Amino acid sequence: MKLTRAFYTRADVVTVARRLLGRLLVAPARDGRRVSGIIVETEAYQGPEDRASHAYGGRRTRRTETMYARGGTAYVYFVYGMYHQFNVVTSVADVPHAVLVRALEPIEGIDLMRRRRGGMGPGELTSGPGKLCIALGIDRRLDGADLLGDRIWLEAGRRVRPADIATGPRVGIDYAEDWVARPWRFWLRDNPFVSRARPPLVRPAGAIRSGRAPT
Repeated sequence: MKLTRAFYTRADVVTVARRLLGRLLVAPARDGRRVSGIIVETEAYQGPEDRASHAYGGRRTRRTETMYARGGTAYVYFVYGMYHQFNVVTSVADVPHAVLVRALEPIEGIDLMRRRRGGMGPGELTSGPGKLCIALGIDRRLDGADLLGDRIWLEAGRRVRPADIATGPRVGIDYAEDWVARPWRFWLRDNPFVSRARPPLVRPAGAIRSGRAPT
């Protein structure tokens, strides 16, 4: 069963990023098969105050406009001239919150994933945000797609216990000043499909700071 709109429109993007772990991301192939994977790593981005967010300071461009859609919309962008990144837009319309899906555990369509990834082994198919987009056939054509529709969606997946979740700083955001150290990256402990770059700070999931702006 697909996740409901209410799942995505929660006000706290950090909560959504944590609860996305264990969910099944599904991208149908053109021949009618399903290609899917369990989400094992995420990062929360809380625009417009988050200096690491594409929407920092209320920035609205052709690329970032999708972030201002209602929760449950796919935000797909192109980086480094070679990789796509898949994000889940959260909260209500005009609040630019999004969660980057960093890694998946392959579940369905693994043979197709391997062909798309040049014959890579299972551990390398989806263990990074660019890798998983290649493996699932995700590109800019899916930017703005409704995650309650039939182009790409998320299902309940498997249950994840709080004790299974680790958290630490996000990756590659040295420019984000005082937002660098916020523990808004989440991953499943000991899962072999998590991306290789792991943050140095590890805290119990219960110690996560709220994603809401400070008062």
